[in-house]
Amino acid sequence: MSEIKNNGPKLILASASPRRRELLQQIGVACHVKPVHISEIPQSNESPAAFVERMAREKACAGLAVADEAAVVLGADTVVVCDGQILGKPTDRNDALKMLLQLSGTEHQVMTAVAVTNGERILCQVVTTKVRFQTLTAAQCEQYWQTGEPRDKAGAYGIQGLGAVFVTEIKGSYSAVVGLPLMETASLLAAFDIPVWQVECLAGKID
Repeated sequence: MSEIKNNGPKLILASASPRRRELLQQIGVACHVKPVHISEIPQSNESPAAFVERMAREKACAGLAVADEAAVVLGADTVVVCDGQILGKPTDRNDALKMLLQLSGTEHQVMTAVAVTNGERILCQVVTTKVRFQTLTAAQCEQYWQTGEPRDKAGAYGIQGLGAVFVTEIKGSYSAVVGLPLMETASLLAAFDIPVWQVECLAGKID
């Protein structure tokens, strides 16, 4: 089998999330990381799906605006939705404990949007995964908060980390819950001539 090289455009990941970079590396996609900062406040009457898609698009466009050369930019956003309510990153301990108890014993949705742009066009896809939690005690929630993991996670938990013990069932894309739906991301990148399994990335030679 011949090695796949990336002779196409440079890919910029407009995100500070180490998990998204690791997921791209997992499928052999090299990228340059340029975190962006945008307002992440839902608009009036904006649905969770519309909100997460808008965030991904705005992040991709913001990343393109700070690119120092022609590039393809990937932006992504993930939200946890329970009973129609968006659960973002907790503001403090009490907020985190409230979220975890709200998720306790129920099925919720994790929505991740991925947007890719080169300045001439932008493609976006929203992937929804259903996740069910076991019934949690207040003591479990408190102990989990003390680990430090919930502090920067949407919905106050990380499925790829210690929070995995709460999950009894998942329907859909696991990688989307982590932060990037890999099948859909690969398809979007292919539309911009960026392949997976790049030899320089597989060899660990990423910027």
